[in-house]
Amino acid sequence: MSTNVLILCTHNSARSVLVEGMLNHWAAKLGKDVRAYSAGSAPSGRLNPFALEALMGAGVDVSGYRSKSWDEFVGDDAPEMRIVITVCDSAASEACPHWPGSPVKVHWGYADPSNALGGEDGKRLAFELTRQAIGYRMLQLLALPLGSYDNADLQKALTDISRS
Repeated sequence: MSTNVLILCTHNSARSVLVEGMLNHWAAKLGKDVRAYSAGSAPSGRLNPFALEALMGAGVDVSGYRSKSWDEFVGDDAPEMRIVITVCDSAASEACPHWPGSPVKVHWGYADPSNALGGEDGKRLAFELTRQAIGYRMLQLLALPLGSYDNADLQKALTDISRS
């Protein structure tokens, strides 16, 4: 059974999209049965072009990616999530909907690369560095024996990763 992971950020335009892209990319490369989705509490309706550029530069297929609401993941026809990860501080402090299946929740905060100084070159560098940091953390997640962990073990492992 596939392990579904939902990544949340307020606008679903940059950090959550980077996580979705890198987790799906590494899962496919490593043959792991993991599927990432991303969403926002107040989606912007657009994806940050620097996020897309960073993902495409790493060989990630971004076709079909879009900014979407977390409401898409609470209905009866939504995939059941095993893990919900917030990646921005404002999303971590928001009251989330009830997720079917009671997934494990963890906060893995990343600074917003959209706020980087130095014009386009500074933003491009910030997005690439954020993508690299996210990619490393996704490899740590994929190294876990997800199928054999109960929720308590998974919560501890994900919290440990957040401290690394």
